[in-house]
Formats: sequence, structure tokens, C-alpha cells
Amino acid sequence: MQEKIVIERREPLLTPEQFANLGDGMIAYVRAMRSEDVNRLYPQAPEIQPGLTIFALIGADGAPIVLADSEEGAIGNARENDLTMVSLH
Repeated sequence: MQEKIVIERREPLLTPEQFANLGDGMIAYVRAMRSEDVNRLYPQAPEIQPGLTIFALIGADGAPIVLADSEEGAIGNARENDLTMVSLH
């Protein structure tokens, strides 16, 4: 029987600030949301007609990059800005 060795790491690999900036400016994802939620999540966004599905291109740090009326529009913006798209589950 082999013995298991457990190594305890006392210092994190990344500081919370480094982790928050991981992928910043390089990675983004698209999130569908209701137009009613846009101003709740992003108060600086303009008023949008209620009852619409909006697609937000969101940076790795959680900041919105662009709002679009289609998923393809948001993805197209990511491509234009050389952002790597990731999928969230």
C-alpha cells in the first residue's frame, strides 16, 4: 500500500488582486439577460425597453464591455477586440 503525501500550501499562488485581474483585457464571455436586469446590474447603462433579451459581453473582471441585441453581435465585438471567448457553465 502506498502512502499518500499531502503538501499544505500556506501562501496562495495568487493574491486576490492578481486573481481578479487574471485574463483582464484578454478574456470575455457572453451572458444573456433580461433588459429589466441591465440597469440593476449596470446602473450606468442607458434605459432599455422592458421585456427584451439582451446579450452582454463581459470581461474577465466582470465589467461589461458591450450590450447587444444578439449573441452574434456580442461575439462579433469580442472578435473585433481580439478577446478570447470562454464558456461558463
